[in-house]
Amino acid sequence: MIKTQHIIEVLEVLAPLNLQESYDNAGLIVGDPEMEATGVLLTLDVTEEIIDEAIDNGFNVIIAHHPIIFSGLKKINGKNMVERCVMKAIKNNIALYASHTNMDSVFGGVNSKIADKIGLQNQEILRPNYSKILKFTTFIPRTHIKEVTNALTENGFGHIGQYDCCSFTTEGIGQFRPLKGANPYIGTENKIESVEKIRFECLVRQSELTHFINTLKESHPYEEVAYDLVETQRKETTSGLGMVGTLSEPMDTNEFLQLLNKTFDIPVIKHSHVCKSKIEKVAVCGGSGVGFLNDAIRHNADIFITGDVKYHDFFNAENKIIIADIGHFESEQFTKEVFYEILTKKFPNFAVRMSSISSNAINYFIGEK
Repeated sequence: MIKTQHIIEVLEVLAPLNLQESYDNAGLIVGDPEMEATGVLLTLDVTEEIIDEAIDNGFNVIIAHHPIIFSGLKKINGKNMVERCVMKAIKNNIALYASHTNMDSVFGGVNSKIADKIGLQNQEILRPNYSKILKFTTFIPRTHIKEVTNALTENGFGHIGQYDCCSFTTEGIGQFRPLKGANPYIGTENKIESVEKIRFECLVRQSELTHFINTLKESHPYEEVAYDLVETQRKETTSGLGMVGTLSEPMDTNEFLQLLNKTFDIPVIKHSHVCKSKIEKVAVCGGSGVGFLNDAIRHNADIFITGDVKYHDFFNAENKIIIADIGHFESEQFTKEVFYEILTKKFPNFAVRMSSISSNAINYFIGEK
């Protein structure tokens, strides 16, 4: 039996909820996580028509990119689309789950898919996340350095990127005097002792700190274990918003715009002044990503692809870069494929289907000239 929670856990391995932006509302919005799943329908947005599609197919889980609820609902009486969707989902026992800015923020997520569709190589995060991390320093008798450090590394500490057992040590002499009532491992009461010690430093995440200190105290021979903590930040290489990469070879700008038109099935592309004759380095950010324009410029991208660009934002290109607005829906439409690839790999014999209904709220009229 596959529960709703099992499906959620698979998605959150790649895109954990702690990566979502502060304004977001990703996660299980409607439904019981312990409910047995009968099938999963994948969509960009939740609409009444898409809930009907799930009902018609006997599916009771809908995975969407955009949350149906962003802010609190004070009443649920069906007066707008959001309230009607929530009511219909509850009435028909359908779970609604959203993987939004957390799925935007990881390799293999929304922006990776956009970059893959364009054929970008050498992909890297456009604006990496910075995580709070602690530099932990403690002092260990030379006689016990291997015992203590082994205990720490066996518990997973000292892990940086694709490396573990990471630490730095220096030698020195420690001094102390046990007072009345102390129970020292070395030394006697009221007598100054000098001991050869190793200064041991490593990085520890805030969430690991309590376990780290407990492990240290259990393996350290001293009654009182001295340590220092310094808070710092580390740039993440696997999480953050947007993506930047290069084409296999430079492409004429008009040809590249035609590539975008065909790949994303766009009736029209709004763009700033064409200040580049060739496109080689490309920055992308699905959805409303104009706030990452300066990041694209810092990466020396020739073009920045996103959606929802306002009129005055196009002036900010300042002939340093081309801004191409391909539309919010259009830029994120392949998110369903991301969900599909993740879930079918884990549950190959389970009913997972991409919605056949377009949830794009924007229509285009192209008149004759």
